[in-house]
Amino acid sequence: MIRTIPIHVKRLPHAATLPLPSYATVGASGVDLLAAVERDIVLYSYDRRVIPTGIAVAVPSGYELQIRPRSGLAAKHGVTVINTPGTIDADYRGEIHVVLVNHGDTHFIITRGMRIAQAVLCPIVQIDWQPASNCLTPVVAAVASVARASDAHPSRR
Repeated sequence: MIRTIPIHVKRLPHAATLPLPSYATVGASGVDLLAAVERDIVLYSYDRRVIPTGIAVAVPSGYELQIRPRSGLAAKHGVTVINTPGTIDADYRGEIHVVLVNHGDTHFIITRGMRIAQAVLCPIVQIDWQPASNCLTPVVAAVASVARASDAHPSRR
């Protein structure tokens, strides 16, 4: 059984008529984010645009919301999320925007309600830096030694 985490979501006025993000299938790991644009947006070839989703969320402490591309948009049109994965931190309360880029050779039209990205809730672990004079563990040192040996291989000369 898949565990669920409650997330508070606020639908902003420009998204009042759009449905909330949802899972396309029972086994989907991400919810589809929709474009909350007032009118069609042309994403020209090799252009990028910041697209509003019309929602703000309260990600719980200990989690992040990752914004990821939709594989269909990437495969069919060359449209993807440029800063993938984008991160919505637990302390961010503003509107979620998606930065799309068109790597395709033709322009792409973004329409109201179009599924433009997906959001995946992920647990996080924060770093506790430990100052050290030598960070190499024996395992890392052994890997570095093998790498140096492979650089000396005749096929690399």
